[in-house]
Amino acid sequence: MSRKDLFHFAVRRAFEKDDRTITRDPLQLKVGTLKLEADLAEKPIAAQKDNRKIAVEVKSFIRTSKITEFYHAIHAIGQYFPYKVALQKLEPDRILYLAILESAYEALFGEILIQYLLVEYPIKLIIYNPETEEIKL
Repeated sequence: MSRKDLFHFAVRRAFEKDDRTITRDPLQLKVGTLKLEADLAEKPIAAQKDNRKIAVEVKSFIRTSKITEFYHAIHAIGQYFPYKVALQKLEPDRILYLAILESAYEALFGEILIQYLLVEYPIKLIIYNPETEEIKL
């Protein structure tokens, strides 16, 4: 079993405070002989509200160096797409989101190269605050 992100439970509680029902934690995605959770440090959460199903991959981005965090962000963006493709095949009614710290969003996702990447390879983001256990976006 892979380990959960440092802020996994803060994000989970934020969803629960938002009246979302957590249906699977973790959401295991198996395509062929591959389990996507095997090579990831974090697992997605499956949640539902008003019949809208989502999967959320939680990332914290709390390294000490901005360049290290930049590469971690690039890696997280790259991890997003296998999940997205697997969900399209296994659960096409579920939408995938990448949950990131509010401070990481402000510090990293404003960088021009990441902005270019997000234009070329759009991903859905959820911004969270672990102290208040709230979803910001």
